[in-house]
Amino acid sequence: MTLTLRYAARSDRGLIRDGNQDSVYAGPRLLAVADGMGGMAAGDIASNIVIGAMAPLDEDVPGDALVDALRGAVDTANQQLRDTVDANPQLEGMGTTLTATLFSGSKIGMVHIGDSRAYLLRDGEFSQITKDDTYVQMLVDEGRISAEEASSHPQRSLLTRALDGRDIEPEYSVRQVRPGDRYLICSDGLSGVVSAETIAETLREYVDPHQCVERLVQLALRGGGPDNITVIVADATDEDIVESAPVVGGAAARDRGMATSADDSTPAARASALAAAPRPAVPENAAVPISHRDPDGERPRRHPVRSALLLVVLLALLGGGLWVGWRWTQSQYYVGATDDGRLAVFQGVPGQIAGLNLSSVHETSETDLDDLTSVAQERVKQGIQADNRVDAHRRLEELVRDDPDNPNRKPYCPTTPPTGSSATPTPAPTAGATASPTATATASPSAATAAPPSDEAEPTVTVDPNDCIEPN
Repeated sequence: MTLTLRYAARSDRGLIRDGNQDSVYAGPRLLAVADGMGGMAAGDIASNIVIGAMAPLDEDVPGDALVDALRGAVDTANQQLRDTVDANPQLEGMGTTLTATLFSGSKIGMVHIGDSRAYLLRDGEFSQITKDDTYVQMLVDEGRISAEEASSHPQRSLLTRALDGRDIEPEYSVRQVRPGDRYLICSDGLSGVVSAETIAETLREYVDPHQCVERLVQLALRGGGPDNITVIVADATDEDIVESAPVVGGAAARDRGMATSADDSTPAARASALAAAPRPAVPENAAVPISHRDPDGERPRRHPVRSALLLVVLLALLGGGLWVGWRWTQSQYYVGATDDGRLAVFQGVPGQIAGLNLSSVHETSETDLDDLTSVAQERVKQGIQADNRVDAHRRLEELVRDDPDNPNRKPYCPTTPPTGSSATPTPAPTAGATASPTATATASPSAATAAPPSDEAEPTVTVDPNDCIEPN
């Protein structure tokens, strides 16, 4: 039984991206979606190159050579990516996903790499027939997260494999086609926004492929359209139908976001025209533009209102972050020294940003920094952090407490008695002797000089004035 395909395709830029890095080709035998990656490194160039290399396959290929034909086209595309990067080093890092089917009679050959997907609706049963080459899919395969968790994982778009000019082997397969089978090939701009249940319901509800494609794109746009959206819907039928012209869309088309049809007489001629008109190479010394031009040289349309809103949001987030940071610093307290050397409690944190002090004096003491030991002085100079204001006052009190046992304060300097003073003792009367009223007991200077020194005299202690506090 010989089957034919009734198909429709569309690629839309979405609501956020300035350009479309997806490329799509849908013809009587070839269905292909490539989602370029690389941003500044021109993912749209990569997807365009790959679709251009695949397009010549839209010919009548024998059923037993489907995989060989796909592999040859992919190898050609990968070599062209490599050559393009070698000629334009600033494009290093560009790459693309690829999900494509090559139809022949009652079979399709399939090639898949990346996270663009292929689905099958058969007898009302909906199933995904490709597996994403992503980090989160690897986590699901290892049982570390569930499929539900993968759909909202922050790294769900991180690819583990893609076509980027390096040696890599995509997944190839051959599948049997039945009358009534409906195939959906799409980029993650659809599958990442619209749930699998909603996609399945839409495929069941809309019989006409064109209406189904339009509905799926609208659902992705209603979901926010954060990425480029590319959709192919193809029905396998045994009815006689008029072969329609191939659809080329996305970065591979002249008008971004609008599918176009070639007008040449045969699929081969149309494919050759696509492959023969690559984007001009970027000179080696040229800077890659921030916003890539479309193949026809026109710049993408801008959205000044959306850009202004995004700028306002970014400024608000920045201002909010600065305010929160400032509020946090003002909830901190520490013990330090003022510019004139007084110990004080500070509100804030030590240091400056752009000449702005991050702290202010909350309370000053009467104690000078010089009254502390050298170890305590170093601690104060660094700032003694406190848990709160009360704790800061407690730590200050520990430093300034006038207590001989306070290890943080220097001791008082010892006092020195006045020099030149002498004591003149009055000798006690001798027992049994009668004192003469006219006699006066006078200590002889010579006797005083002759008195032997006492063995109980204390040694003299010398104290460095820098290591003690002069008493008031």
